Amino acid sequence: MRSLLRLVCRGLVAVSLVAGCPVLPSWAQQPVPPAVSFEKSSLVIDTGGGPLTFEVELALTPDQQQRGLMFRQKLGAKEGMLFDFGSPQPLSFWMANTLIPLDMLFIDGDGKIVRIHTNAEPLSTRAITSGVPARAVLEINGGASRLLGIKPGDVVRHAVFGNAK
Repeated sequence: MRSLLRLVCRGLVAVSLVAGCPVLPSWAQQPVPPAVSFEKSSLVIDTGGGPLTFEVELALTPDQQQRGLMFRQKLGAKEGMLFDFGSPQPLSFWMANTLIPLDMLFIDGDGKIVRIHTNAEPLSTRAITSGVPARAVLEINGGASRLLGIKPGDVVRHAVFGNAK
């Protein structure tokens, strides 16, 4: 019986009724879905302080958009994920199964940043909305937009917006 309790406590099964066994958070109880592959690309953000280049993964399909940056342990300083929805529309995101804080840059059809949500809370199921129609969302490390001087009105240059140089 003791060895069974040890197995349960090691995370093979989370049972709250077993004395002394920690209950895993709900996100940890979910099986990790199979990996989704993403195409990589560069984009440039034209800011008041000059251009910033990021290497991003592209979330273009529903499967890619559903997976996003979930289950990632880290994100490089100039890395991110660009979600393209094809046309401006009200957008809503959440951070369920996302382990790192993120800034979400909501972008219109011309590449202009229309809203920035900073430091989205990891594992939260609270909705984060665009507030206005947006075509795309760029997710970068939490706090990076403030640190790098990225503001609403700055322009994201990438092939999806037809404005890459």
